[in-house]
Formats: sequence, C-alpha cells, structure tokens
Amino acid sequence: MKIWFAALIGFVQGVTEFLPVSSSGHLSVLQNLFGMENVEEGHLFFDVLLHLATLVSVCVVYWQDIKDMVKEFFGFFHDLRHPKPEDGDPKPARRMVFMIIIALLPLFIALPFQSLIEKLYYNTLFIGFAFLVTGVILFVTDRLKTGRKTAANMTVKDALIVGACQAVATIPGISRSGSTISAGMATGLERSYAVKFSFLLSLPAILGANILQLFKAIGGGIDFSLVPAYLVGMVVAGITGYFAINLVKMLSRKGKFGKFCYYCFAAGIATIVLSFIF
Repeated sequence: MKIWFAALIGFVQGVTEFLPVSSSGHLSVLQNLFGMENVEEGHLFFDVLLHLATLVSVCVVYWQDIKDMVKEFFGFFHDLRHPKPEDGDPKPARRMVFMIIIALLPLFIALPFQSLIEKLYYNTLFIGFAFLVTGVILFVTDRLKTGRKTAANMTVKDALIVGACQAVATIPGISRSGSTISAGMATGLERSYAVKFSFLLSLPAILGANILQLFKAIGGGIDFSLVPAYLVGMVVAGITGYFAINLVKMLSRKGKFGKFCYYCFAAGIATIVLSFIF
C-alpha cells in the first residue's frame, strides 16, 4: 500500500464517517475500484485502525460530555450501593448514558444478518442505490420542524428509534450519522442534541464492532512493512474527522444538515454508472 493511497483512504474515512454520506459506502466503492477486496493484504486491519482513529476525533470534540457520562455511569452503581433520598430526575449525563445503552439494543437484532451485509460491501450497484436512499432520508430531514427535546426529556421510544436506524445503517451506503441524526430530529430532538447523541452513540457501536474485526484481522496476520502507511492513514483520518464533526455541528445549528442529500444523489448516480463500467 502506497503512503499517498493510505492518506487518501484516511481522508475519505475521516470525512465520510461523520458527514451524512456513508463512510462504509465510500470506502467500499473506492476499495472495489482499486481491487482491494483481499483482506489478507492487511486492509481489514487498516480499516479497523481508521475507525479507531475517527473515534479519537469524537473523544476530542465531546471530551467533557464523555467525562460527565463516565462519572455518572459509575455514580449510578455507587448510588445503588449507597442509596439516598431522591432529589429529582437523574442528571442529563446519566440519562444520556441510559438512552445510549437502550439505543444500542437494536444492533443485536442486526447481528444474524451480518454475513449477508458483508457481501453487500462488494456489490457496487447496490451501494449506489443505498446512497440514493440516504439522499432521500436527508431530503426529508431538511423539511422537519425543529424539535426541543434534550437529555432531560428524551424517551426510551426515541432512543429505540434512533438505535433501529443505526442498525439499518450497517448496510453499506446507508449513512450511520445521517440516519441516526435524522431519526433523532424526527422524534423531536433539538438539532444540536440529535447530533451530539448520534456521535456519542457511535463510540460504543463502532468500538464494539471493530474489536471483533481486530481479532479477525490479527488472526489473518499483520504486514508490519505497512506500518508507516497505517500511521499516515490514522493521522489523516483523525484530523479530518475532527473537522467533519464540527462542520456537521455548525450546519445542523443553521438548519442546513439536509443539504447533503444533493451530494448523496450525485454519489448514488455516479456509483450506479461506475458499477456498469468496472
């Protein structure tokens, strides 16, 4: 793997992981066009490293929220051992922890279909149509009224709906961030909170999935001659991921999140055309 190509893949991963355009779809199309389907070449391991790098981006942007959530998570178990009179509703950070746990549950329903979903990664035509579906989701989202719910009044039903959309987004070409943010807005979440919830939800979801892939990749062997390329790709993915998150936050505040639908429509049409050429 060339350094420049590792940087390119890292850039694509960092940008598309958080912009509502499907990182899995873009990486699959790019890798299919360059003939990188063979995981024995070390690309599965590289893919895992790129995902871990983008998770660092989330941690940097939402570091204070993550610290509060970790504190409240362990505080919950402390309160169980040392009960005290209730002083009102749980803190927002604790409620967010509970909502994220609930939103993760639908992923277990998707697990039996994992082998089928993995085959779709090599179907460029299918991915093209999936891009179009993502475009439709974003087009509809752009026309939703602004909600007012935050961690204080988000419901279990809201969390399950967002989680179900995340499970569907395991399909390549369906944007995880696009689906979950759109679902959050559709349930009445305030725009900036829908973005925050989506990105914080990505931490355990992506980390869990990639831990499994990491063992698979290590079992297939690691080409240490590719370490320089791996490092370059990770750095590029982490930096671009950081800026992509902040871009989504800014656009959502301005009510322009759904404008990405036009890019997805263009990407879908282009991918469908390329599927017949290559």
